[in-house]
Amino acid sequence: MTRYLPRLLAATLCSAALMAGAARSETLADALISAYKNSNLLEQNRAVLRAADEDVADAVSALRPVLQWVANVQQYDTRQRGAARDASIGLQGQMTLLDFGRNRLGVEIAKETVLATREALIGVEQDVLLAAVQAFFDVRSASENVANNQNSVRVVSEFLRATQDQFDVGEVTRTDVAQAQARLAASRAGLAAAEGTLVVARESYRAATGHYPGPLANAPRPPALPKSPDEASATALRNHPGILQAQHMAKVADLGISAAAAARMPELTGSVGITHYDGTGDDAAAEIELSQTIYAGGKLSAAHRKALAQRDQARAALLQASVGVSQGVGNAFAAIEIARAQISATDRQIEAAQIAYDGVREEAKLGARTTLDVLDAEQELLDARAARITAVADLQVANYSLLSAMGLLTAEHLNLGIPTYDAEAYYNAVKKAPSTSLQGKSLDRVLQAIGKN
Repeated sequence: MTRYLPRLLAATLCSAALMAGAARSETLADALISAYKNSNLLEQNRAVLRAADEDVADAVSALRPVLQWVANVQQYDTRQRGAARDASIGLQGQMTLLDFGRNRLGVEIAKETVLATREALIGVEQDVLLAAVQAFFDVRSASENVANNQNSVRVVSEFLRATQDQFDVGEVTRTDVAQAQARLAASRAGLAAAEGTLVVARESYRAATGHYPGPLANAPRPPALPKSPDEASATALRNHPGILQAQHMAKVADLGISAAAAARMPELTGSVGITHYDGTGDDAAAEIELSQTIYAGGKLSAAHRKALAQRDQARAALLQASVGVSQGVGNAFAAIEIARAQISATDRQIEAAQIAYDGVREEAKLGARTTLDVLDAEQELLDARAARITAVADLQVANYSLLSAMGLLTAEHLNLGIPTYDAEAYYNAVKKAPSTSLQGKSLDRVLQAIGKN
């Protein structure tokens, strides 16, 4: 596999060079748009949200009457009547008249669950876009490292030729030539590793965006960010989908306690029906029934205690979500400061290493420095440049990680200029539990808009 790696990279870079003149470079915004449009993970969680929307319709249906037809055929044989058969067909309707809010609580629970699921979808969207950001800058830094290592191989190759020429005229020893040959082999190994990293980065890019990268544009201006961790934390505590989701789930848990209490109350139901009997005529009946469970083997008490425990769980999860979000903001701010410091330090390191390399190379020509001194100076310059490439990529990713930590890494907030998924459209079409009605036609239009009809 490794022997095909340089050939694969050469073909990739060649095709990228040919395409550069015919197509513009792919920007970070392009990568984010592709990730948003092509993410299977987003499609999966949008379907999860639509299923939660249907739970509201299901809960609403419990407030309505149930109408059904019933057909019955009986075959029997008695001493008085002999063999006989009775047949009937009827229409029955039943509705809960009073349940002390049990069904309405079910509707409220379903609605809060929908709101929580919407926030979960936003969280997935942030993860998808952050993965695209990471992939974009991984490819850029990997490409720059390949170019850096290619330059190192070229420089060391030229140095080896010069050293060989000096050896041929007796100015240096076989040891000098061997040192240059060893460093060239090391440079080629470094280039192979950089090319392998680029291949891996390209695969990650394809997984994140749905296609392999072409020529990538320069990094855009960094997004507007708060000036202090406190300001960022305040924004995160208001906007982060993880916190908002936990808040809705806490409300669900509170409603669950009320639902468990309502389950202990009586229930009043009414029913009407009309039945046609074969050969005997029609019967009509109406009934009102009041019932209450007075003993269920401890089931109702257990359900109430479970609801209390789930409330405590949801409240603790909300507090922990706040802790995690604040920690994420702090970590992102620290990563930004670290990357900035590293860039500043590597800039000075590159400047000094370049001066040192140029000086050592000139001194070697005068015999004041050895071949190894020149090679070491060249390696230090290479390492400094590689460190800066990594630090620049880390800074860009940290900037967008901070946006994600604040709950702002969304297609809408980034102004990507594309139609975004309307989480309310499907809900509005099904929230009143339509079957065949104008609302049903509206639902068909929503499904057609999202390509699910």
